Amino acid sequence: MKFFQKAADSQWIGYLKNDCSNFNTEFQYQPAAPWMRKEFQVTDPENTKLAICGLGYYEVYLNGKRVGDRVLDPIVSVYDKHVRYAVYDVSGMLQNGKNTVGIVLGTGWFDIHQKTPWTLEYAPWRDCPKMRMELRSANGKLIVSSGPGWKITREGPIVFDALRAGEHYDARKELTGWNKNGYDDSAWQDARIVRGPGGLMEEQTAVPIRIVDTQELSKPNAMGVYDLGRNISGHARITVQGEAGAKVTLYYTERILKNGDISNQHQIFTHLDNTWWQMDEYTLKGGTAETWEARFTYHGFQYVKVVVTGKAEVKKMEARIVNSDFKTIGSIQCGNEMINTLQTLTRRSYLANFVGIPTDCPHREKNGWTGDAELASETGLLNFDAAASYDQWIATMRDCQRPDGDLPGIVPTGGWGYNWGNGPAWDCAIFVIPWNIYVYTGNDATLKACYDNMKRYVNFLEENAVGHIVQFGLGDWCSDPAPMVDEHLTNTAIYYGCLKTLIAAAEHFGKSDDVKIYSRTAAAVKKAFHTEFYRGNGVYANSELTAMGTALYFGLCPSETVKKATVRKLAECVKAVEATAQFGIIGAKFVPRVLADNGYTELAAGFFTQEK
Repeated sequence: MKFFQKAADSQWIGYLKNDCSNFNTEFQYQPAAPWMRKEFQVTDPENTKLAICGLGYYEVYLNGKRVGDRVLDPIVSVYDKHVRYAVYDVSGMLQNGKNTVGIVLGTGWFDIHQKTPWTLEYAPWRDCPKMRMELRSANGKLIVSSGPGWKITREGPIVFDALRAGEHYDARKELTGWNKNGYDDSAWQDARIVRGPGGLMEEQTAVPIRIVDTQELSKPNAMGVYDLGRNISGHARITVQGEAGAKVTLYYTERILKNGDISNQHQIFTHLDNTWWQMDEYTLKGGTAETWEARFTYHGFQYVKVVVTGKAEVKKMEARIVNSDFKTIGSIQCGNEMINTLQTLTRRSYLANFVGIPTDCPHREKNGWTGDAELASETGLLNFDAAASYDQWIATMRDCQRPDGDLPGIVPTGGWGYNWGNGPAWDCAIFVIPWNIYVYTGNDATLKACYDNMKRYVNFLEENAVGHIVQFGLGDWCSDPAPMVDEHLTNTAIYYGCLKTLIAAAEHFGKSDDVKIYSRTAAAVKKAFHTEFYRGNGVYANSELTAMGTALYFGLCPSETVKKATVRKLAECVKAVEATAQFGIIGAKFVPRVLADNGYTELAAGFFTQEK
């Protein structure tokens, strides 16, 4: 069954920008969430399917019941290139005769309305929330769709929502029965036909985001802070009872002070107004116990501080764990409990940083940093069925590539990250992840789709290199307290790695001319690297662990003699620092691996088992 094939079948609807009061350049406040509804007739409710794209996020209801269990959907894309929709089988949710569809929208990534360092508030697609929907019968006949005849209001209980800031809900404004037949919507406005975000519509194939677990939290400490006991991505669900108008404010953090209060130090810089950071707020309607959780935001946290204003009592506090709902396909267990614990923590960290896209952190940024993504991709593909999500994220990365081949450091981007925050160590995600998908699954579709993008990127590097040495890009990030190795070294080495991956892909796809062309370039880069950075006696650069590990990882030593000398020197340096992590995220992958590959397995394992 096909959806969104004809413009006449459905249209984008919502509020016009001029109707969005406070939709301005200050980005300090966004009007309340829009609620939409429409009643319609059905004569054959069996085998019906509903397709929807609600931007930035949506929830859809049929006859008062929620459709599906996806959250924070659709997954972010470059909306003026591609927008993605979900398809649901809704056969059991319809009835003969009159039915009602109801939709509520959040701002999400589509309408970033607070200032950030990454300027997504100025993204070219940014607009008021909007949606497009089609409901079709078994034979594909259109039953109901978005367009004229829908009603819309902002007089609902979600009075504020923002991806990084949180959600505010006023239960006194609940629209009882709004998504059922017979609701009086005479005070609602007519939904407006609006322009779409500009991108081509395609079905979302990434693994959906879901609430994957719920954990009840014990009583708070004297400061009103609940402790989950571990870091997650998600939100709290509260059960509270009290007077109408009382408020419960939830503050989420990953750290705690010695006195038991929360601390957001080191975690907060995303907003100019720091009070709007990882904070949900619930206003009671009063009476019996009320249970609530946010719909259109998520937080990275271990601790939740509760502040009650007015007469109310929190009866129950639960943590709702939210991430891409990957199935486990691999695991590892050994006789060393420290390594087993590290594996557990690694999986938790990976999942908390995969909420639709691979991110750097779930609390502060939520950005799809490409370097973080590619370095963790083997972890993901070994442990989880993450290939489909990587494939769709890499498609978004292709949408971000400039015509000259340049790539941004974050994906998606509204324009930030091309002139800082990128470089081969990050941009190589468009090589490494498609290749890893092929290696770990046997599926070369992503690699094939990226082949021309890979060529454009290495051509871009060749054009901008000086004597085959790359002059720009982030280096061995977060290497403190160790000094960071010269970024020219790591980026030139990774440029070489990109060339080798491209050559392997060219061989795989039978592109012999490309094999010849890029093999010549790779040979020139290898020679230039050794000339520029080798100091003799196995030392590259200033004998940083990452410098020698990088040279070995990419096979940049020109002879077996130099290689053996470099391995010995690296081993000596690692022993001298007692296998402590004297490197950043690049060295963290390369150094242990090349030691293990060259006869120093126990020394490599020392990075993970020494207690310093």
